[in-house]
Amino acid sequence: MIALFDLDGTLTDPKAGITRSVQYALERLGRPVPEADALTWMIGPPLIAGFTELLGGPEESQDAVRFYRERYGDVGLFENEVYAGIPALLQDLREKDVRLYVATSKLHVFARRILDHFDLSRFFIEIYGSEPDNRNADKRDLIRHILERERFDPARAVMIGDRKHDVIGARANGVAAIGITWGYGSRQELSEAGAACLVDDPQGLEAPLLMLMASTPPRAAKA
Repeated sequence: MIALFDLDGTLTDPKAGITRSVQYALERLGRPVPEADALTWMIGPPLIAGFTELLGGPEESQDAVRFYRERYGDVGLFENEVYAGIPALLQDLREKDVRLYVATSKLHVFARRILDHFDLSRFFIEIYGSEPDNRNADKRDLIRHILERERFDPARAVMIGDRKHDVIGARANGVAAIGITWGYGSRQELSEAGAACLVDDPQGLEAPLLMLMASTPPRAAKA
């Protein structure tokens, strides 16, 4: 049994670090700077896509990402906190022999630093994220990459995340998805994307996750 966990909005609440770093990037570009609460939609989607939408086109998006990472890589990634109940959930799943991975659109190097900082890396077999050139920032590409590297049956895996991108990426690769509502995606967003079920708190995730895993038998091997 394999569980792929998103990071931002699923394992940790990154609002302060992400929104402040977006504001910093906008300041560097000389653009108007919205309040933090008006930028929470940037939590979850690939960064380049978020800035392209925010700026109204791709012309300054690469510069915005560079400025964002300038601040985020220094202080923003630690302006963050682990959601209550997450360490206990991960420990319980490990004890039930669930193989745990992280699948995040965030840069791999940032994701590892965050998980190391909060002592969560120890729960995961591997941490997967995007590359500086934006490879694997799209969850469809990232999950495909994980499946190719780890060589497990997608029918035996479940993706857990708070945004539609997690669900869409999973379903595109034959992986079931659970939408969690303590992050930054709405119930409607997750349901419309095709989440198998919605869960409202970490304490309530284990039962539907194990049930979903048990209900999807492995595919027969090809002759």
